[in-house]
Amino acid sequence: MFYLLVEFTSEKIFLIDGSFSGGCAYSVFGSILTLGALLGAIISGTLADCIGRRRDALCLDIGRLSIGFGGGLATYVVPVYLVEIAPKNVRGGFALANQLFSTSAFGLFFFIGNFLSWRTLALIGAFPSLIQFIGLFFIPESPRWLAKSDQEKEVEASLQRLRGIEIDISKEAADIREDYTKSVQQISVGKFLDLFQMRYANAYIICVGLVLCQQLGGYSAVTFYLASIYEKADVSRVIGTTGIAALQIPTAFIVLLLMDKCGRRPLLLISASGYGLCCLVIGFAFCLQKHHYMKNFIPVIVLLATWGLGMFYEIGMSGIPLVIMYEIFPINIKGLAGSLVTSVSMVSSALVAYAFSFIFQWTIPGTFFIFAGIWVMSIIFITKVVPETKGRSLEEIQA
Repeated sequence: MFYLLVEFTSEKIFLIDGSFSGGCAYSVFGSILTLGALLGAIISGTLADCIGRRRDALCLDIGRLSIGFGGGLATYVVPVYLVEIAPKNVRGGFALANQLFSTSAFGLFFFIGNFLSWRTLALIGAFPSLIQFIGLFFIPESPRWLAKSDQEKEVEASLQRLRGIEIDISKEAADIREDYTKSVQQISVGKFLDLFQMRYANAYIICVGLVLCQQLGGYSAVTFYLASIYEKADVSRVIGTTGIAALQIPTAFIVLLLMDKCGRRPLLLISASGYGLCCLVIGFAFCLQKHHYMKNFIPVIVLLATWGLGMFYEIGMSGIPLVIMYEIFPINIKGLAGSLVTSVSMVSSALVAYAFSFIFQWTIPGTFFIFAGIWVMSIIFITKVVPETKGRSLEEIQA
């Protein structure tokens, strides 16, 4: 998720105009958003369980860091809330609805960022946050969190608000009180050292593996430096970024409809396979450019392949790894484990975003061949390790 798309605006901050002339400062600015997200991710789970030019540049970095901090909190808290309040037959779709709206906003900023300054974009981005803040006072608490907190009377009231006044929620409330809370009472209240018990090893392997596949595959870095990629391929930045935005939104909507019909694993495999193939295509395109072959076709190939990156990433790897994370960890360690896994995601994203510009300057084709190799390993990992959670209750998954 990206919360301030200054990379795609018309004004140049630290020479962010599609070139790598900013050097180390450019890499720091590109990766500092995820560092702020890391800070937010570290406390997100626990919080959810409980409740001159140099000066200008510094202020800009601090602002971007704070946006990342809020993003790190939202990355965990919003989807886990949706997973816990949704019926099991539509749980995946509910969780990905958050991704759909994020993608729509992302696409909108991609488009208007071509015509507005970064300051105007920052002001526009503040209004949805204000509306969301006000709306938080009117939504019910998660019934599973209430059960975990021994607020049994509030469990039924919350479910009734969520399902509707005319819906009989007695069976669902009983399931949460008896089966869900009984399983929680059999294990200790989540503490930091509980994260390292062997009983959770498989869940960690699955979740950490998925977020590493997600981040090391390079989508965040490619997005941060998309303008520079288009410049090297002689592609119009406006056409390229607008096309990605236009394609990602309907793709996210289609995935939202398919999530609870096709399952998680098939969508992840399609996403990883397609993304890896697009990376290979871009790598070969820059190889041809280096040897002065098919000069007239290189811009078209790179343009279509980057559009493919956006579409295939949105099909599965964008949101499903986090959905599985929220489904697979039991309630007693969900907050701490979610913070740990999200922190791994943010650290790996920051490292890739920071290193990308240096690797890109060294070898453009090799950059994308490396990403393609990572996606091949991701396909193997998903096939061998990741379970299917479609149609199963949270209690069944976590048993």
